[in-house]
Amino acid sequence: MKINIITAFPEFFKSPLDTSIIKKGIEKGKIKIEIFNLRDFSNNKHKRIDDYPYGGGPGMVLMVEPIFNAVNEIKEKNNKLKTKVILLSPQGERLTQPKVREISKEENLILICGHYKGVDERVKKFIDEEISIGDYILSGGELPVLVIIDSVVRLIPGIIGDIESANTDSFETGLLDYPHYTKPRIFMEEEVPSVLLSGDHKKIEEWKERMSHLRTTEKRNDLLES
Repeated sequence: MKINIITAFPEFFKSPLDTSIIKKGIEKGKIKIEIFNLRDFSNNKHKRIDDYPYGGGPGMVLMVEPIFNAVNEIKEKNNKLKTKVILLSPQGERLTQPKVREISKEENLILICGHYKGVDERVKKFIDEEISIGDYILSGGELPVLVIIDSVVRLIPGIIGDIESANTDSFETGLLDYPHYTKPRIFMEEEVPSVLLSGDHKKIEEWKERMSHLRTTEKRNDLLES
């Protein structure tokens, strides 16, 4: 998979892309990530990428032309790959695990980081979809882009050593994950459930399934309703 990030703040990604599972995916050649500085695509001699909104109002708006130029150049560089263009936006579809799995099957992703007050509405002429990671306010789309990359990369075969671990995570089955325990067997007078120590694999699987349903009912009943 090729992932292209369009951002006004490329330095934001230096450390996160060089650690943990994302770094592993890059080193194994399973993913390639390229960062594009939006200012490099400005038609303005001062490399300006934002301006005041027509009609007035607070804040600045990202201009459509630099984004359009960046998307076009990336598509031309990767013209043999099928490309999906995603804008990170509060107005977008909520990111869910089924959506993550869908994105993980793409060949070439272009992820556009929004910033400032918003993005010129005409960006919708050349993007495929908008995605939001939740109903809260962030300074820009850089963190949401990292959320998408991290969640997608772990589903690509050959990156995680134990793919079954990823397949049984919370939300992957539509339910929250079951409780996990490791050493010591007793901590502050609470003991590991005896069934997990029994060696009876059938009973252990039944316990895991039951606890997963129970935890989802108690903490995220909305998942069952959907």
